[in-house]
Amino acid sequence: MLKGFTTILLKELKELMRDPKILIGMIVLPLIMFPVLGLVLGYAAETAQNEALRSTLLIVDNDQDTWSNAFVTYMNTSMNIALVNNIAPQHVVDQGLLTQYDSSTFVVIPQGFSANLTQHVAGDYPVTGTIAVYGVYNGGGGIFSGLGGVGVTALIGGFNRVVAPDLVVVTQSSIIKGQIQEGVDVSILSGLMLSQSIALPLTIMIMLTYSMQIAATSVAMEKEEKTLETLLTTPVDRFAILMGKVSSTIIVAGVAAVTVLIGYNYMIGSISMGIVNSTGGAGIDLVSLGLVPTFTGYTLLGLSLFFTLLSALALAVVMSAFSENVRGAQALVGYIYPLIFLPSMALIYLDINSMPLAAQAVFYAIPYSQPIVAAQQVVTGNYLPVVLGIVYVAIFTVVIMYVASRLFATERILTAKLSFGGKKKKPPSE
Repeated sequence: MLKGFTTILLKELKELMRDPKILIGMIVLPLIMFPVLGLVLGYAAETAQNEALRSTLLIVDNDQDTWSNAFVTYMNTSMNIALVNNIAPQHVVDQGLLTQYDSSTFVVIPQGFSANLTQHVAGDYPVTGTIAVYGVYNGGGGIFSGLGGVGVTALIGGFNRVVAPDLVVVTQSSIIKGQIQEGVDVSILSGLMLSQSIALPLTIMIMLTYSMQIAATSVAMEKEEKTLETLLTTPVDRFAILMGKVSSTIIVAGVAAVTVLIGYNYMIGSISMGIVNSTGGAGIDLVSLGLVPTFTGYTLLGLSLFFTLLSALALAVVMSAFSENVRGAQALVGYIYPLIFLPSMALIYLDINSMPLAAQAVFYAIPYSQPIVAAQQVVTGNYLPVVLGIVYVAIFTVVIMYVASRLFATERILTAKLSFGGKKKKPPSE
């Protein structure tokens, strides 16, 4: 049954090994892409750890008595603290004290704290002290973005173990867009928003790669089957042919952008309902917190998706013109994948606002990172980076379209071929 299998196997392997486009796409690019991604993830973890080490815990002592002093002393043994007295929580935010002390979390010791703990130690166990913890939600993405304030609640639990179990009760609140939202745990909120910061980049990555393969195959198949030559000899303007092909990609891009937005909106609602169910009905209302994109936000996100997808499809059409067959077109398009995969994966772990300016410039310069950045920014109503990203991708698309129009205007569309300087074949001997 397998007679001749070895011969066929060796023949196919030789053909694949002779094609440098396939070798580069399948062997060389992964050897580059994954180490780079590893460096990015290592940087993300290191940055988060450094922020946690140098972060300051702001303590607001509105009690200033024996037990509050003991609590401050205990916290000071484990963290860098800054101490202020007699100030309301909202005033801490309004006066910019968090920025002044480079802190993302502050705790408030209320008046009567020491009196309550004294009663508890004396045997009146139902009486406990309360510490209010306030964490800043900055709207940024990144799995490691919330490490700075993770240990505060654990340290308070350690204080309880040293003195008496259940001595201090912790209440959690979040600071969102400069306003305190009582009873909203910032860690739960960050976990909730993290779900979308993972799902959307992966969706965009799959959508871009799949669409580019289809667009590249469309042109390459016509070159391989010689139907493009026939099409170019018809009395149809070359630019009309190009626009006909690109217009189909525009329709695909528009439909894809709309479907992604519909799915994105449904995902946000489903995740929010899941949080409600898991907390016994007292869930987090993202709408009331202002963490659901407005109509303007959805419009800008849709435009960002549309132009990014359009630029990717136009680029796939241009690159496929330099291939001789479908396999070569798919290999050429594969060279673009690292520019899609790296931003998508990196921005799952990193908050772009926490990067150095040089790293931010690199990510903003990659067109395919724009929808992911837009998804993070529209949630908090920061529309300027989104608008600038749309303009940038639109200009990039126009440049690609211009290159494509120049290519279709000449006969090079039929003869164009990307060469890697392989050896020329010797003429057959007479």
